[in-house]
Amino acid sequence: MLTAMPTVLIIDDNAAIGMALEVLFSLHDIGTLRAASPEEGLAMLDRAGAAIDLVIQDMNFTADTTSGEEGVALFRAIRKRCPDLPVILLTAWTHLDAAVDLIKSGAADYLAKPWDDQRLTATVKNLLELGQANRALRQRLQGELRQRRELDRHELRGMIWQDPATERVIHLACQVARADVPVLISGPNGTGKERIAEIIQANSAVRDGPFVVLNCGALPAELIEAELFGADAGAYTGASKAREGKFEAADGGTLFLDEIGNLPLAGQMKLLRVLETGRFERLGSNRERQVQVRVVSATNADLAAMIRAGTFREDLYYRLNVIELKLPPLAGRPLDILPLARHFLGPGKTLRADAEAALLAHGWPGNVRELKNVMARAGLLAATSAIGAADLGLPAAAASAGTGPAGDGEPDRDAISQALSRAGGVVAQAAAELGLSRQALYRRMERLGIARP
Repeated sequence: MLTAMPTVLIIDDNAAIGMALEVLFSLHDIGTLRAASPEEGLAMLDRAGAAIDLVIQDMNFTADTTSGEEGVALFRAIRKRCPDLPVILLTAWTHLDAAVDLIKSGAADYLAKPWDDQRLTATVKNLLELGQANRALRQRLQGELRQRRELDRHELRGMIWQDPATERVIHLACQVARADVPVLISGPNGTGKERIAEIIQANSAVRDGPFVVLNCGALPAELIEAELFGADAGAYTGASKAREGKFEAADGGTLFLDEIGNLPLAGQMKLLRVLETGRFERLGSNRERQVQVRVVSATNADLAAMIRAGTFREDLYYRLNVIELKLPPLAGRPLDILPLARHFLGPGKTLRADAEAALLAHGWPGNVRELKNVMARAGLLAATSAIGAADLGLPAAAASAGTGPAGDGEPDRDAISQALSRAGGVVAQAAAELGLSRQALYRRMERLGIARP
């Protein structure tokens, strides 16, 4: 499906042929440019090469000439200027061996005059759609390569990833790292939020300072304040001596507050004051202390809903949420699954094809943490170094072929929708990812009732 009006350059010395092609293509929303000679056509390419999507060229331009040498020279000149531009040879020239040689050299097709309108139109449309898909893919890959090169200049704390969704989060984390503002990392449990916090710390202006972690969900509510702000001796039962809190320990560095939604309201109020002033008091003390701490927090909770319920302060939420990084669940970044699985499996162990299929088919409700545990168990219990699906201990349904509920060896609705989303709606690119031809994917979409992008 063409997303914008493409342009075809017609290079033919016969004005009637150029006019006929122009009228034919206009009926299919395809724009045309016309040149009467190789020199004029090449000049047009030099001026507007990026705007030209396909070339249709004659093979003979001099009267009473049938050798095709002019066409061969023109084709090679086009190839030198635009190596990826599709070229259709359209001529009454009948030297088949030379035509085959040009096809081997990269010509897209060879059609004889007089042409069949339906075949020519179908060929042009297919080449234009494939060209758009290839262009979109090249642009995406070039963007990803530039972003990866930029990321390579940062400290990434051994982060393993391959999915673009993860890369976007990492890229944003590196961007905001040097800004002295609070960051909120949201996402389900087990997705790797602490590793993102480590990346922020490692690339920040306080990277040489301490990185202190407090899991607000792992402590009773009555102890969280003492953990955060410290306590003087006798401040509470069992406090036999003074102790410093996490803010003091993190002075000059970063404090990572995991599961921030578990912080009680009293602690939220004190945290807000520290974020605003850098000052706090230990429990049981009247002496103010001053610290310089970068706060990064994380949550798997719906803080907006907690605000509506009155269990989380709205002013604190906006103070913490100057920048929010949303880390998707593992199922939402499927290209990360196999690289992470191999990393967790370690050296000396490999994954068989059925194990890879089972890993990709599983829903991973426990995210990266669950994957790590599965691979650790498989590495310990497998009888051989080649890990199979049975060694993973995943549900039998997920460890089948991974083809979804359709059961016919073809991708199901969800797989197609996800592939189309990753491809930006480019059907040819999605088909290549799914291992199908473009026509097969169209047929599959029609059977499943999926609208064409």
